[in-house]
Order: sequence, then structure tokens, then C-alpha cells
Amino acid sequence: MNINSEIKARDVRLIDAEGNQLGVLPISTALSTAENAGLDLVEISPNANPPVCKIMDYGRFRYQQDKKQQEARKKQAALQVKEIKVRPKTDTHDLDIKLGHIEKFISKKNKVKVTVMFRGREITMTERGRWVLEQVAERAAEFATVEQYPKMEGRTMTMLLGPR
Repeated sequence: MNINSEIKARDVRLIDAEGNQLGVLPISTALSTAENAGLDLVEISPNANPPVCKIMDYGRFRYQQDKKQQEARKKQAALQVKEIKVRPKTDTHDLDIKLGHIEKFISKKNKVKVTVMFRGREITMTERGRWVLEQVAERAAEFATVEQYPKMEGRTMTMLLGPR
């Protein structure tokens, strides 16, 4: 945004501090009108023909814009991805405990990455690992949805769950 003497146009459409249109005026007249009011001349729409300028307190305007941006950032939810690790031989009771943790994370609007880790010769049990992840997805279906289906990455198999 150009302000005061930075405005290059010869004629501008002027809007006063109350929002009333004063018409198309030469830039020198617009600048003197703003100066008499003790405010700044701010170019609001530079691409219009002629450019639209408004008389306002530019410092206060910028302050209010910054405050609005801070409020918008404050209201944004920071999404986190939590991770739950299991093994192909994890028992059903242990899976129930892990499901409790998953439900707690999902209720706080976080995503959960469920990882099955294969150690040593367990790498031959990929079907068992996929079955474990399917069990987790099936039991968590009432409060979570599968966002990324199980896939193998090296010695781990991962699945991503998100809030329903």
C-alpha cells in the first residue's frame, strides 16, 4: 500500500475518514485534504482507474490489521501426529490399552500414526502385522477414520488414523 507522497497517480478517487466519496481529485488536493485532517492518504485500490485513496490514520490501520492476524493465528488448531508402536505379536489386551491411547489422542483432534515394527525374523510376518493394523482400524472405527491404509516402509508398516 502506498501512502502520502508515495502515490504516483495524477488523479485519485478520494474517500474521506467517515467513508464518504469526495469524487475524483488531483493528487495535490487529496494530499492537502488529508494533511488538513491530520491523517494519511492511503492508496486502497491501486489498479482501479483512477486509483482509490482513503483518508485514514495509517498507523492505527496497520495496528488493527496486525491484531486481526494474531487472532486468526491464535484460533488455528496446531495439528499434531502422535505415534503408537506395536509389534506383530502384540496381544489383544495390549491392543486394547493402545486403543485407549489412540482414542485419547483422537479426542484431542490429533492424528495417530500406528506403526508395526518388525525385528529380526519377524519380517516374514507381514501378514500378521497387516492383520494387527486392520484390527486397530476396525476397533477404532467408531471414533477414527483411516486416512492412510497400511503400507510397508523398510522394516515398519504404518497406518494413519484421523478424527471422524
